[in-house]
Amino acid sequence: MQPVSASDPAPEASSPVGLNLNGLKITVQGDSAAQQVTALRTAFPDSQIELVPNTPARSVFLRRRNRTEIAIYISSAIALMIVGHLLFSYLTLDRLTLVMTALELNSDFWYYVVGGFVAQMIDGALGMAYGVTASTLLLTVGVSPAAVSASVHSSEIFTSGVSGYMHLRFGNVNSKLFKAVLIPGVIGACLGAYVLVSLEQYSVYIKPAVAVYTAVLGVLIIQKALAKRIKKKPIKKIGLLAWFGGTMDAIGGGGWGPIVSSTLIASGRHPRYTIGSVNLAEFFISLSSSLTFVTLIGLTHWQVILGLVLGGMIAAPIAALLSTRLPIKAMMIMVGVVVIIVSLRNFLSVVL
Repeated sequence: MQPVSASDPAPEASSPVGLNLNGLKITVQGDSAAQQVTALRTAFPDSQIELVPNTPARSVFLRRRNRTEIAIYISSAIALMIVGHLLFSYLTLDRLTLVMTALELNSDFWYYVVGGFVAQMIDGALGMAYGVTASTLLLTVGVSPAAVSASVHSSEIFTSGVSGYMHLRFGNVNSKLFKAVLIPGVIGACLGAYVLVSLEQYSVYIKPAVAVYTAVLGVLIIQKALAKRIKKKPIKKIGLLAWFGGTMDAIGGGGWGPIVSSTLIASGRHPRYTIGSVNLAEFFISLSSSLTFVTLIGLTHWQVILGLVLGGMIAAPIAALLSTRLPIKAMMIMVGVVVIIVSLRNFLSVVL
C-alpha cells in the first residue's frame, strides 16, 4: 500500500473504507465481491479493481495424487482382486450351501473368539501386540504353529488394511520409508511362511522356539513401556531390518510392529510417520504371508480365522472407547508380563 502523506488529497466523504486507494491494484474475491467491486470503483476511480471469480472447493477425492499413492492404490486393487478370486474360487455356491446346512464348530471355536477379542482389545489400546497376543493364546489351546501364523495374518488383512488406509488418508505415511520396508518385508514374510510350513513335521521343536520368541517380544514390550529418553542411533540398513521383521512375523505369528516400529522409533525416527508407514506396509506383509500359507496348506484353519475376526469385531468398538481412558504404560507392562508367562507355559508344556 502507498504511504499517505500530507500532500495527498484527502479521501472522499463517500469512501466506504476511509482510505485513499487511488493508484493501487486491488484483487477482490468472495460471495459479495461483485457489489464490493462496483462500490470501490465508484469511490476510487483511479484504482485498479480486479474481480476474481470464486473457485469451487476441491474435493479430497479429486486432488492430485503423487506417484507413491498411485502405486499403493494400484497394488491394493490388484491384491483385492487376487484375494477375491481365491475366495470366490474356494467358496462356491455348493460349498456355501453345504457349510450352511452342516456347519459344525469344534469345541475350541469359542477359545478362538476369546483370543481375537483379547488381542484386539490390546491392539486397540496400544496400537501393537495383536499378532503376538493372538499367537500366544492360540498356541495355548494346541493350534499348530503354521495354522497359528496363517490364521493371525489372514485376520490381520482386514484390520491392517483399514488402519493403513487411514494413516495414508491423514498424511502419516513417509513414502521413502514405506518403500524401504515394503519389498524386503514382503520377501521376508513369504520366506518365513514357506520355512514354517516346510518344517511342520518338526513342530515339536518349532513350538518351543516360537514360545521363546514371543517371550522375547513380551520383554521388548515391557522395555518399550519403561524406556526413557535414549541416545538416538540412526539405522542405515532399514531393508535388512524389514526383512528380519517380516520373516520372524511369519514364523512367530507376530512381531512386525514390535520389531520394526520400535527399532525405528528408538533410532530417532518420527513416531507418527514411522507408525503410519510401517502400519501401511503391514497390510502387504499380512497379505503376502497369508497367500503363501493358503497356497501351501489351504484354508483348513477357517474356524480359527472366523473366531479371530468375530472376536476382533466385538472388541474393536470397546477398545476404541477405552483407548483414551486406560493407563498405557501400565497396560503395556501388564501385556508384556502376560505374554511372557503364557509363552513360558507353552515352552514348558512341550519340553517337560
